[in-house]
Amino acid sequence: MSAKNPGNIFIISAASGTGKTTLVSRLLSAHADVRVSISHTTRAPREGERHGEHYYFVGTAEFEEMADAGGFLEHANVFGNYYGTSLTGLKALQNEGFDVILEIDVQGAQQVRRALPEAVGIFILPPSFAELAERLRGRGTDAPEVVEKRLRQARGEIEQSLLFDYIVVNRDLAEAEAQLGAIIRAHRQTLARQQNFIEHLLSENF
Repeated sequence: MSAKNPGNIFIISAASGTGKTTLVSRLLSAHADVRVSISHTTRAPREGERHGEHYYFVGTAEFEEMADAGGFLEHANVFGNYYGTSLTGLKALQNEGFDVILEIDVQGAQQVRRALPEAVGIFILPPSFAELAERLRGRGTDAPEVVEKRLRQARGEIEQSLLFDYIVVNRDLAEAEAQLGAIIRAHRQTLARQQNFIEHLLSENF
């Protein structure tokens, strides 16, 4: 990958419980040229989560200090915890030529689209609200009142899907993963992404 052609930025958002994190994990395993931007958060790690791999787990004071210094491309308070995307980390991956996934909520997605209008927005939808409720209750990571709050918020989040470029309905993990991969591969072939190659080709003598 050429250093003159930095990687694309893909925003992947969804209502909580839609399977976004699982899909992104599967996508990364199948595509060596794709990386995820690891977010900072003030929430406590869940079982199996590791610092620097799933999130950078930091204290509230440290997070707010980074935010005040302009260290985040976007940041938001979600259910009482801060989440943010490091600007330095994102640019480093992009400049290495990797396509970068921002796995963020709709608040963060709006901020990124304002700052980086070239970013590609992908929204993951559940097949139904009934299945979304079942998934949220079944994963057992949140108290019942938190689950109910997430379900109430889900409708508003799904309404925001109208502002995204692509929609993937997660009925089946393998199918949804294939659709995400197809979107990423197709976007690499747009005119804007191939402009440098076209100019180089036309400069050749024959």
